[in-house]
Amino acid sequence: MAEKFQNKYRIPSTRLQNWNYGWAGAHFITICTANREYFFDKINNGILQLSNVGVIANVLWYEIKNHTTNVELGTFIVMPNHVHGILVLNGNNNNTDTTVVETTHALSL
Repeated sequence: MAEKFQNKYRIPSTRLQNWNYGWAGAHFITICTANREYFFDKINNGILQLSNVGVIANVLWYEIKNHTTNVELGTFIVMPNHVHGILVLNGNNNNTDTTVVETTHALSL
C-alpha cells in the first residue's frame, strides 16, 4: 500500500536524501495545479492568454527576490496547469545547516 501524507496518497520524496536544497546552485522547479486543472491560461486561436490566476502566478514569481536573499530568478514560464522556473541560490555552498526549502511564505493557490 502506498504511503500517505496528510491523509492523501503520494509518491515517496524524489529529493536526493544527502543533498541540502538550501545550498548554492540552480534549481529547476515545476509546480502543478490540483488535479492538473487549467487555471493559469488557455489557448485562443493559437495564442496563449493568461487567466487572472495566471497573471498572479507570473507576478509572484518576480516577487520572490523581494522576499528572500541570495537568489536570482532564471527563466520562468506559465503553462495552462503548471509553471516551470529556475531559481539560482547564491548562498554559502559550505553551509551545513538543515535549511528547510518549502512553501512557507505564501499560501498555496
